[in-house]
Order: sequence, then C-alpha cells, then structure tokens
Amino acid sequence: MSSPKGTAIVTGAAQGIGRAIALRLADDGFDVAVNDISAKLEQLETLVAEIKQKGRQSSAHPADVSQEEEVKGMAAQVVERYGGLDVMVANAGIVHADTKLTELSAKEWDRVLNVNARGTFLCYKYAGIQMIKQGR
Repeated sequence: MSSPKGTAIVTGAAQGIGRAIALRLADDGFDVAVNDISAKLEQLETLVAEIKQKGRQSSAHPADVSQEEEVKGMAAQVVERYGGLDVMVANAGIVHADTKLTELSAKEWDRVLNVNARGTFLCYKYAGIQMIKQGR
C-alpha cells in the first residue's frame, strides 16, 4: 500500500453518487472514511471492503448528518483513526420524489432541510475546524 494522498470523508456513501465518489477517491490514492445512516451499515461495510481491495484504508462511520453531536463525533473518530482530515464531501441528501408537494407534510419538509442544508453546514463546519487545526 502506497502512502495516501490524504484522508477523505464521504457522507451519503452507501449508494449512488456518494458511493461512486468514495471509490474514485480511493482510486486517486486517498484513504476514505464513509458515512451514511445506521440503517445502511451493511452497504457501508461492503463499500469499505471494496476500498480496501484497492489498497487504501477505509472505515464506516454511521451517523445522521443532521445531528450536530453525531457529525462532531464522526469527524473526531476519523481524525483519531487516520491522524487528520484532508477532504470532506458532504454528499448526504434526501428527497421525497414520489410525494406531491401538496401532500408533503411540514415535518417531512423539515427533515429534508435538516439533512440537505443543516447536514452540509455541520459537515463543513467540523471538517473546517479540523483543517484549520492542521494549518490548512
């Protein structure tokens, strides 16, 4: 295994674009910590194994990105395990594509905003704090 170009966190990595980003970062020489909600842990573990087959380090960090303490803890776990953080890809997001706007509840809309907007903010906040500590 060659020295990594750095360490990345990819949120929403259990499937789709997040999964593809995580695999590409591994191909590009990064060690990759992957995140999604705990219900998708099995998919994350499969992805971790694929990344390791590419010769990179990887670990699963299930967390709800809309919850500040969970994001803070995830960032701390990654830094402790890998010694730093170089890339944050705040990819996690949800949508209610099959629900008409007129049928979407305010509670469901709040959840969309919490994951898509608040989650992005929290991920970059705690990644930024760490990167500043690293002199970036």
